[in-house]
Amino acid sequence: MDQKEEKNMPNIQINTQYVKDLSFEGPALPGILAEMKTPPAIAVDIDVKVNKGGDNLYTVELTIKANASKADDKKTVFICELTYGGLVTLNVPAEHVEPILLVEIPHLLFPYARAIIANTTREAGLPPLQINPVDFAALYRQKIESQKEK
Repeated sequence: MDQKEEKNMPNIQINTQYVKDLSFEGPALPGILAEMKTPPAIAVDIDVKVNKGGDNLYTVELTIKANASKADDKKTVFICELTYGGLVTLNVPAEHVEPILLVEIPHLLFPYARAIIANTTREAGLPPLQINPVDFAALYRQKIESQKEK
């Protein structure tokens, strides 16, 4: 590849997006809905993992775990887990690779993963779970700080 072709290549290219794993459990549905007097307590955990696939090729996977339980007795309403990924090609300087993979790519993938979670909970007969936007830059900064402490 000559310099002109390399210069015209996109810096970030998402080659494909995919659902790697999706599970939903509503162990006490539908009866628990009649018991609920208040909205459930919902906990959402988000993790980002990156794997190098080859020259400039990476997989970035968001894992989202959402658990809802009754506020009064902690009985599980639902558990929804999703691993949503993207196969990405990067043509950027080496010092930019990590922040792009851990901040920018998750930022691009998140709306799709969020929609899958919302649709899954809606299809289960529940109100769609609308996960709040995530500040992936803050998560990245926390990761860097925790690495410095080790």
